[in-house]
Amino acid sequence: MDTHSSSFSTFQSYLRALSQTPARLAHRAPSVSSSYEELSRVKARSGSDMQRSLCWFDLVGLGIRGMVGAGVFVTTGRASRLYSGPAIVISYAIAGLCALLSAFCYTEFAVHMPVAGGAFSYLRITFGEFAAFFARANLIMEYVMSKAAVARGFTSYLGSAIGMSTANWRFTVEGLPKGFNEIDLVAVAVLLILSIVICYSTRESSVVNMILTALHNLFLAFVILMGFWRGDWNNFTRPGNPHNPSGFFPFGPSGVFNGAAMVYLSYIGYDAVSTMAEEVRDPAKDIPIGVSGSVIVVTILYCLMATSMSMLLPYDMMDVEAPFSATFSGRSDGWEWVSRVIGVGASFGILTSLLVAMLGQARYMCVIGRSNVVPAWFARVHSKTSMPVNASAFLGIFTATISLFTDLNILLNLVSIGTLFVFYMVANAVIYRRYVVVGTTKPWPTLSFLSLLSLTSIVFTLLWHFAPPGKPKAFVLGACVVIAISILQIFHRMVPQARKPEFWGVPFMPWLPSISIFLNIFLLGSMDGPSYVRFGFFSALAVLVYILYSVHASFDAEIEGSFGQKNGEIIKDGEIIKESAESEDPSRTV
Repeated sequence: MDTHSSSFSTFQSYLRALSQTPARLAHRAPSVSSSYEELSRVKARSGSDMQRSLCWFDLVGLGIRGMVGAGVFVTTGRASRLYSGPAIVISYAIAGLCALLSAFCYTEFAVHMPVAGGAFSYLRITFGEFAAFFARANLIMEYVMSKAAVARGFTSYLGSAIGMSTANWRFTVEGLPKGFNEIDLVAVAVLLILSIVICYSTRESSVVNMILTALHNLFLAFVILMGFWRGDWNNFTRPGNPHNPSGFFPFGPSGVFNGAAMVYLSYIGYDAVSTMAEEVRDPAKDIPIGVSGSVIVVTILYCLMATSMSMLLPYDMMDVEAPFSATFSGRSDGWEWVSRVIGVGASFGILTSLLVAMLGQARYMCVIGRSNVVPAWFARVHSKTSMPVNASAFLGIFTATISLFTDLNILLNLVSIGTLFVFYMVANAVIYRRYVVVGTTKPWPTLSFLSLLSLTSIVFTLLWHFAPPGKPKAFVLGACVVIAISILQIFHRMVPQARKPEFWGVPFMPWLPSISIFLNIFLLGSMDGPSYVRFGFFSALAVLVYILYSVHASFDAEIEGSFGQKNGEIIKDGEIIKESAESEDPSRTV
């Protein structure tokens, strides 16, 4: 019998494996796992278990600390000046609603299956190995790019804190393409130091984060109070330059949604909380409060801080990299010291955001290593620290490398596309899993509904962005809304749910996940063309890796008898064994 390394043992073996790629793709790409599989044999591949040491207040704190820092401090200035204007407040509210709906979907999966894999594991038990791998590639890209962006934002705020220009911290390399030619060594140093911290322990990492957050919370209150005290309500409608568009919506409704798409980066962090599910003491109680609670609190904070920022300065005068501290820099009225305080506080906030997100990205990579679609080396959990040290170190170095030279705007748009795409996939998955049980119910009604809903959402989005204004446009957009609601109502009435969540489920099924699907597609339509080109490049690269490596490693593991499942079957030691619809262990309790 072949061994696990049979496809890679020699060059001839690898060539032979490549010749069998179509057949292996047909077998492995749609193969699904089960919740019991993920919680038992897959989890066991990491060796040591992760310690269950977190409660709901730890999760809320980690979620708040993971989100507040990345968004407000890095994206507010750019999104307000280029897209939303003073309506940046509305942009944050829209992005927050979209994040909350996605958080509900994540929570249902995380309570049902408390493992560290997050969306990768959720999609693997629903749509199969390839869909999970493709989402995994986007998740890793999302985390790496977002943390690289935030680390470069840290450099700007640190410069404000000590009164130095960002230009003194970075240097330009001639010959490199624009957007990739500013070298940032400070960002690299920060990421490498934090990588060492998270290799030690979740609890110790959380303690470090708590200390940083105590200082950070004081700073948040300070920023909000300064805006309402020193700000001017006229800045909501009056630009600094009278020749620029005025009003609360200077760039129209489309600008608000474009801004919402950019600031969606701000909410990356709550999904990192779901990757901590394996380390939560009582998942059924703690995860719903931790994930949803953190998103609600952060949305309120973001709207307050965006309001404060808009009151302090007209939108067209905001600094695109460090808007809060730049508001008070260079002033001669005795308030320049505020810029230093904001720089210090924002630096603490960015550090906390980085720390939480780096904890999450390491757990994603750890669980992906368990599935054999990347080398199992990434799955190892250190016996003494109970941490995925290999995954933490690798991703820390990779992120630091990206942060060294890539411009902030390139990173922000690329991150938002990957994030929205994965959240769209998870929303589809939670509906599919509620209405389809393999071997018991027919999948085509649910797949037809999801396809029609996505198609209607795409048509609406294209019309919104590209159709000329006028009554015909309004009529067609209204028709799309009526069609979408009709499709939803017909599906809701005619297709019964095949599975009821045992512990916690998304309320108002299928309405809330369907709204999440629509909002994610609509915000995806707000991204610019070059961002899609980069997204397509990374997606093509992910597919290439799957074809050249992952499908063969996964096939080898199946032949060895590790596990393998396709359409309700498990292949073990070369024998196909029929599996029940759920393959759940009835004795398992969360």
